[in-house]
Amino acid sequence: MKKIAILGSTGSIGTQTLEVVRANGDLEITALAAGTNIDLLESQIREFHPSLAAVWTEEKAEELRKRTGDLELRIVTGMEGLLEVAEQPGTGLLVTAIVGMIGIRPTIAAMKAGKDIALANKETLVTAGHIIMPLAEECGVRILPVDSEHSAIFQCLHGENRSELHKILLTASGGPFRGRKKEEMKNVRVEDALKHPNWSMGRKITIDSATLVNKGLEMMEARWLFGVEAKDIQIVVQPKSIIHSMVEFVDGAVLAQLGTPDMKLPIQYALYYPERRYLPGERLDFGTLSQITFEQPDMDVFPGLRLAFEAAAAGGSLPTVYNAANERAVALFLDRRIGFTDIPRLIEDCMKAHKVIGYPSVEEILQVEAEVYERIGRAEAELQIRKQVDY
Repeated sequence: MKKIAILGSTGSIGTQTLEVVRANGDLEITALAAGTNIDLLESQIREFHPSLAAVWTEEKAEELRKRTGDLELRIVTGMEGLLEVAEQPGTGLLVTAIVGMIGIRPTIAAMKAGKDIALANKETLVTAGHIIMPLAEECGVRILPVDSEHSAIFQCLHGENRSELHKILLTASGGPFRGRKKEEMKNVRVEDALKHPNWSMGRKITIDSATLVNKGLEMMEARWLFGVEAKDIQIVVQPKSIIHSMVEFVDGAVLAQLGTPDMKLPIQYALYYPERRYLPGERLDFGTLSQITFEQPDMDVFPGLRLAFEAAAAGGSLPTVYNAANERAVALFLDRRIGFTDIPRLIEDCMKAHKVIGYPSVEEILQVEAEVYERIGRAEAELQIRKQVDY
């Protein structure tokens, strides 16, 4: 029986991972980690019986201990708790479904402990790919992509000679604002940006999809996963999310992975790789599928995507700046403290102000993140002052 642990068990990927576990009888949950949603975490603990659980604060941990006093369960907290989950003895696979750069250290710890990684935390490779990929090879562990696009590329490359890969065609739905003009983006509300046409995801990634920043992050992640440069990755808008991504080989042949927009497929593929299991659910009906259309992304309307290619080309610590600035800007937008178009503006401001570090250590990556957060905090405060003066 394969034993797995999950970082971010109460989020969108975490809960869907547990749906896959629930539907199969040969996966054992050894450890679960969540942020503050102890109501859902308690329910998961009682159903899947892990021996270890982690929450972020001691206050939440103490409450969870009281609720689960009838169970044989150890509860840990903070970063040290995440590291314990990552290193849990007996676990063979760690699902990293946690959001943000907080996932870097646990991923490294798990690899050093000899565990394979089912990677749903794109920030780990975006900011620390130069550390993670060589370490995975050194430790002899596998990194199995969970994002639908990266899973699609991974599936298309299965059994192929990687040296014959010519181009990655990374697909995007275009988000809820596909086809809009630049001037129409100024008055976008939070509610509008959270209405993704195809996928049901967490709030942060849904906003990233609306700005196309998510596609920029996926491009940077794909660079490291598949050993290519940013110039070898083309973003293609495929509005129905039927084609999840494609690869082109040196002879011009193109392979694509198609399916319904269901995250359980790439999750299950990562959990059981290289085996394929039956997955209940809707199937593509080519009898009723009249057409599949493609478009080019508008980088003038979605400058966050253009900035991602600039960050990837510069490399070093600049992708960390891009990621951290976006994380903070999205949080401010969701809190209704800045506008939608302020998100790429803040990212660009932070990128221009940064002096690139060529090969940053984990400590330097986290320091850059803190500096970006501080800079955006100052910028947001100035913006609020200007609004009050204008009012």
